[in-house]
Amino acid sequence: MAVDTTTTRKAAAAKAPAPADKARRRSSVALKFLMAGTGILLVLFLFAHMIGNLKIFFGEETFDHYAHWLRTIGTPLLPDEWYLWIQRGGLTLAVVAHIYAATVLAIRARKARPVKYAHRPKVQGSYAARTMRWGGVIVLLFVIYHILDLTTLTLNPNGVHGEAYRNVAEDFAPGRWYVTLFYVVSIVAVGFHLRHGIWSAVRTLGQQTQRGERIARASALALSLVLVVGYLSVPFAVTIGLVD
Repeated sequence: MAVDTTTTRKAAAAKAPAPADKARRRSSVALKFLMAGTGILLVLFLFAHMIGNLKIFFGEETFDHYAHWLRTIGTPLLPDEWYLWIQRGGLTLAVVAHIYAATVLAIRARKARPVKYAHRPKVQGSYAARTMRWGGVIVLLFVIYHILDLTTLTLNPNGVHGEAYRNVAEDFAPGRWYVTLFYVVSIVAVGFHLRHGIWSAVRTLGQQTQRGERIARASALALSLVLVVGYLSVPFAVTIGLVD
């Protein structure tokens, strides 16, 4: 029986992905790994920073000593504050890379939809997943404000270098409730972002089993709650007078 080789070749060519599609898929996978890697780095920093913040409960002398120690890490090999600037540079690169990867993937996902509906039906997914984008924007704005408030001290009501404890206490004083409210909203947004981000990163790194899925979701929720409670304990303690 004769075989139409031309038709067969055309059918095979139609099924086979084009080289451009293959390159795009490889690029998307690389971007997902970039998001996961930078996300993990940022999460580790958030937890380390949270642990440092909690030293405020040990008193003014301990907290100010901790703040001074951060500026002397690496000495005498490095001059004062060089480690902090190296860390800030690395974190900035990680944030920029994270945002870049997220933006490119979001644009590609939108272009991949064959039809744009006037009204999109509800899809199954967590609240955190549906709010990742605006949550990321809130987190970015919070980071900018936080730097101006407690790093450069430009917006801090006390604003004295070397008085870390007093800067925090004045920052979240009861009369500045609006600052505390913004801090709460931002940290909750970080929690939602972190919850979905950890789960997504675990999937990107190869987790595919149902049991692993349950563990990843539970771990992401637990880590997010720990982070949110840890960060919010400081402004709440200042507001109710435990730290003054």
